[in-house]
Amino acid sequence: MSTQIAAQMYTLRDHCETPSDIAATLTKLKGMGFGAIQASAAGFATIEAGELKKILDDTGMVCCATHVSLDKLEDVEASVAYHETIGCGLTAIGGTGWGGMPKAEWAAFIEKYNALAKRYAETSLRLGYHNHSHEFSPFGLEDAPAKIDPKETPYAMLEKDGDDAVWMEVDTYWVAHGGGDPADWIKRFTGRVPAIHVKDITVTPTREHKICEVGLGNLNWPAILAAAKGAGTEWYIIERDQGDLDPFESLKISLENLKSWGLE
Repeated sequence: MSTQIAAQMYTLRDHCETPSDIAATLTKLKGMGFGAIQASAAGFATIEAGELKKILDDTGMVCCATHVSLDKLEDVEASVAYHETIGCGLTAIGGTGWGGMPKAEWAAFIEKYNALAKRYAETSLRLGYHNHSHEFSPFGLEDAPAKIDPKETPYAMLEKDGDDAVWMEVDTYWVAHGGGDPADWIKRFTGRVPAIHVKDITVTPTREHKICEVGLGNLNWPAILAAAKGAGTEWYIIERDQGDLDPFESLKISLENLKSWGLE
């Protein structure tokens, strides 16, 4: 049974609209060979900690991490209590700054998030940040494209100014979508990447990027997995935001490929 590999429940959002849906979905995941999930702030029914813990116990699953909205995470005591009940030690936000955010606003966010993460560092719960691709967009690209520094990006700021208390949930697809090297970024966050999102990237004949199943796209998985192992990654969380296949079938393909490469 998989203990290193988890399913991000956003992948199965259409099957998690009620607590009973969640129970049925976890039962199905268990039968597919999964032993862990990541609960999602989006596409996951509102569920009390005790009820979720019972479902996890009944299905023999664990919750390795969660995504929670920033406003809820600001209530540290309540957030810690919820996660302790479900036996989970990692949480993160799904990113910020979509649509563009000035450098000064990013600096203010990072300062505030560092302070919040330090509060969590004194508890049983660690606070992290999950990237998309907009964090790789250089500052000033729309205002003065001839004068931009391509290395001046929000993600570079998060690397430089983010406190070690903030763990980084590197998303392999979104790093590549932003023009970055997933293996390189995982290495750069060594010691701060207890969990990563594993998803692959392909391109259509009309040159549109698409998320696809792990191993069926263009990412360099030997390099990514070697980097993750060296960086201390404990959890490989499969996510498929959208795609052509049934989400359960998609997760099954990714799971089988990861297991064939030595993960369990």
